Amino acid sequence: MSRSAELFERARAVLPGGVNSPVRAFRAVGGTPFFVARAQGARLTDADGRTYLDYVCAWGPLILGHAPAPVLRAICDAAERGWSYGAPCEAEVELAEQVRRRMPAVEMVRFVNSGTEATMAAVRVARAATGRDRILKFEGCYHGHADGFLVRAGSGVATLGLPDSPGVPAALAALTLTVPFNDADAAADALRRHGADVAAVIVEPFVGNAGFIAPEPGFLAALRELCDRHGALLIFDEVMTGFRVGPGGAQQRVGVRPDLTTLGKIVGGGMPVGAYGGRADLMRRVAPEGPVYQAGTLAGNPVAMAAGLATLRETERPGFYETLERRTARLVAGIGDAARRHGVPVTAGHAGSMWGVFFAPGPVRNFAQARGTDTALFARWHRAALARGVFLAPSAFEAGFVSSAHTDADIDFTIAQLDAALGEARAR
Repeated sequence: MSRSAELFERARAVLPGGVNSPVRAFRAVGGTPFFVARAQGARLTDADGRTYLDYVCAWGPLILGHAPAPVLRAICDAAERGWSYGAPCEAEVELAEQVRRRMPAVEMVRFVNSGTEATMAAVRVARAATGRDRILKFEGCYHGHADGFLVRAGSGVATLGLPDSPGVPAALAALTLTVPFNDADAAADALRRHGADVAAVIVEPFVGNAGFIAPEPGFLAALRELCDRHGALLIFDEVMTGFRVGPGGAQQRVGVRPDLTTLGKIVGGGMPVGAYGGRADLMRRVAPEGPVYQAGTLAGNPVAMAAGLATLRETERPGFYETLERRTARLVAGIGDAARRHGVPVTAGHAGSMWGVFFAPGPVRNFAQARGTDTALFARWHRAALARGVFLAPSAFEAGFVSSAHTDADIDFTIAQLDAALGEARAR
């Protein structure tokens, strides 16, 4: 028995499913998950000494790769000064200023400890500001595991085939309206019927938790207009896209200004951090300045703030985003070429260094179409790729990521290995 298999057996006795987040269990792709012993640059090494090129990047935050020297130094320096204060520190002010500079729509920001906390708080602010209770979300979009979001959600909920979760009260679920992503007419109809009760429309501007799905031209602008017309707030969930698809996130890339923005992942350099922010008049409703209560003992943690600052500073090097996008585009094109050679229908796309592949002729514009793609072929491809040293997200319903630690040689290697893996998966 391998060391990873041994650890998984031990884990299943003490952790639900043997993991601390469902998709890690590999149930969508088969096999036993490997356990990481160490990571450096673009590579993970498992407990058995096998090394993999990593295109999960901790589900997005590691835009610089694993343990980059500038971030590691910042973490160590901060930890030497103490790793939790329960009091303010300079780094949280500096990081807030960095976020505001790169995202002008985020006039004020509050740091929290996860993306789920950020989306929960943003919705609370929206409900308080509008005096309304309902929210509108999109099928397949995942905004964390808070009760109100687990209605036709993506990520692990989609991977495990659980469109809703037991334990969510029906009365609470009824406050969440859902329509298909990229369907502005459906959103308009829902707001026409329920707009007087809708506090906010929340959306992943580029979907990453149902696989990678890009917005159709004009879709996000239509949501902005609909929210203005009906008095609802527009929330961009940029936990995954923020500072990943471009220096100012998806909102800069598409030219649409939301009222509230949620962040995570990169803003903490891979540490447990989230954030929500937006218009100053909305954020001044948050305690202690206003009556909307939200708190966190570890919020603004000095080590996490230092990691976030160091990460964002590295992304400001000349050509950083352009190089990442070029390499990502080449990877996606290479996978598409391989699929066509093997006679496999494929739809692939990317935004910045966020990317995804569906085995279907396409287009894939929403979650229903994503669910109709060949997930069995994806699972075989995933296993074959892993055997060749390439780690893809263990679900057809998750985006992939490229880091600045991935070299052109790494991309060449990956294209060749994924080509061979697809040939094997197709033959089976």
